[in-house]
Amino acid sequence: MVWKREETDTSKNLNKKGGMTLALQQPYTPKDRSFWQITLSLTLASFFIFASMYAVQPLFPVYVEEFNISISAASLSLSLTITGLIVGLIVLGFFSDRHGRTSFIKASVAGATIPFLIIPWTDSFFLLICLRFIQGVALAGLPAAALAYLHEEIDSGSVHVATALYISSNALGGMVGRVMAGTMTDFFSWHTYFYMLGGLGTVMFLLMLRLLPASRFFESSELSFRHDLHGFSYHLRNPRLLLIFGLGIIFQTSFTGVWTYLPFHLQEAPFFLSLATISLFYFAYGLGVVGSPLAGWLAGHFPLSSVRLTGIFVLCTGIFLMLFDAVWIISIGLALLCLGFFTAHSLTASSIGDLVTHHKGSASSLYLVSYYIGVVTGSSMLGPLYNSQGWPGLMIFLALLPLIYIIIVRSKVKIGN
Repeated sequence: MVWKREETDTSKNLNKKGGMTLALQQPYTPKDRSFWQITLSLTLASFFIFASMYAVQPLFPVYVEEFNISISAASLSLSLTITGLIVGLIVLGFFSDRHGRTSFIKASVAGATIPFLIIPWTDSFFLLICLRFIQGVALAGLPAAALAYLHEEIDSGSVHVATALYISSNALGGMVGRVMAGTMTDFFSWHTYFYMLGGLGTVMFLLMLRLLPASRFFESSELSFRHDLHGFSYHLRNPRLLLIFGLGIIFQTSFTGVWTYLPFHLQEAPFFLSLATISLFYFAYGLGVVGSPLAGWLAGHFPLSSVRLTGIFVLCTGIFLMLFDAVWIISIGLALLCLGFFTAHSLTASSIGDLVTHHKGSASSLYLVSYYIGVVTGSSMLGPLYNSQGWPGLMIFLALLPLIYIIIVRSKVKIGN
């Protein structure tokens, strides 16, 4: 394959050059310039990818008014992107194991950029969501290849530093993407915001070309696609793993459901807040950067299941606070929501490795898929409930959903440690 040959030639050339030292053929450490090139490249790419993914979430009320559509229809601009992402994660993950890493990472940034330059030219919401679906498939290239690339190219004693920066930029990109969406749309238009993201993506792509080193230690998988599919089917027959995947769906459904319908709630009485003001609430995502490492530290001192259960209670408490009409209480509720969610999510994801003995990569991929299924459910499937029961009914449902699931699960089987 061309991609494979392109990425492995660098390694061969290094071996042929007698002047090269053996140290240059070792995995990168923080002492190496390439370590920081990889870390900076993937961190910036991750920031852009997640800003692109969630850029439309605060814009649902704008789409409802501009295109004269329902809330559920407007939410398709996010849920179809996530659907494309799910497809891309499965398909591109397989190809990345066979054809290399950097090509998919660069293509992901380029593929995510192009729709932002096309969508503002259309007045068709149908075309908008079709382009967002294609964009979602492209977005998957980065998460499908990035972590594997980091573990292949960076020294095992240093990879956690690069990985932590990469993952933290996920939450940061999602937060800034949402905040800027409301602010730019309020002062200019959502079209202007999309052009800005298109320009940012172009800059990111050029940086990728300049900074991202070619793979040196990539080894193409000789296993068949059938073997990969067998890994998926093996995990889907494991009842304990299915419960973990269910947790991913439930957590994300409640979390996304709050953020999807929050702009509609805050634009109505008694708040009447502008879109720019509402976007400031997304700064609560900053606690996601704190929640994940805090959860890891707590799990090192207390049982994982107890810390995760605490995270779930914090999440649900935050949702219950959404029932109050005071802005400051809602702000506290959103902070608790984010802290509890990222705590519970990170510990649930990390517990997968303890439940499987092989095909660990496919198990993690399936959890990621279930996580994003929750995004689709929380954004597009809750419209009828919101229309019939309003904000209070929706919040009560979303707060009780994780609690009921945990009660049922714990009565059946103990998951995690």
